[in-house]
Amino acid sequence: MSKKPKTEHEVESAIIATEEFKKNTMAAKLNWLRAGVLGANDGIMSTSGLILGVAGATTDRAQILVAGVAAVVAGSISMAGGEYTSVSAQKDSEKAALAVERKELRDNPEGELKELAWFYEQKGMSPKLAEQVAIELTSQDALKAHAEAELGIDSDHHVSPGQAALSSFVAFAAGGMLPLFAAMGDAHLRIYLVIGSVVAALTLTGFVGAKIGGAKPARGIVRNLAVSLLTMGVTYVVGHLFGTTIA
Repeated sequence: MSKKPKTEHEVESAIIATEEFKKNTMAAKLNWLRAGVLGANDGIMSTSGLILGVAGATTDRAQILVAGVAAVVAGSISMAGGEYTSVSAQKDSEKAALAVERKELRDNPEGELKELAWFYEQKGMSPKLAEQVAIELTSQDALKAHAEAELGIDSDHHVSPGQAALSSFVAFAAGGMLPLFAAMGDAHLRIYLVIGSVVAALTLTGFVGAKIGGAKPARGIVRNLAVSLLTMGVTYVVGHLFGTTIA
């Protein structure tokens, strides 16, 4: 039995749906990539700052190594824990909002339909078209339609606290290991090696972060480097002053 050929409207709708799916999928990937870049930045900046702070107080390689490893481990766990808590709270809030919306749909379906149509009117649709769209979306999945229009969330998918925590842990640790390895080089070149590695790494992450956000790379790179160099400079001076005082 031959299939009925699709109308022009059905073909157009299928294309739009496919494109929207691709956009949503890409947006989700970019969000994870952006979080990874930020986590790596934190690891690079905080670890390099601590290492140079200790290096300002002592040239002992073992002490610098211990301090650097402690910074990477503590920072990674802290980032993962903070991300887990934050994302868990977001997930709980989304579930609570969906529960309220589900109850409203059950108790007052007609009022909710009018409310959904009103949302589409605010987006520029005519009242008649907005009502038609609201009716069709409600007939397919009322909760999903209201969640997307009113709450801006996807009722079928929730962010994963575990995945967010793991990605933050890995990103911070990866970023922090770079200045740590650089600090294990020659004692006379240690500070220059750390600074050089940090500048190279932050130039890369600044460029990637700017591209993800659609901004000019130069501004993101300069901002990254300025904050990091200031951090390393201040901690080195503090470490040097305290090291001299204690000695």
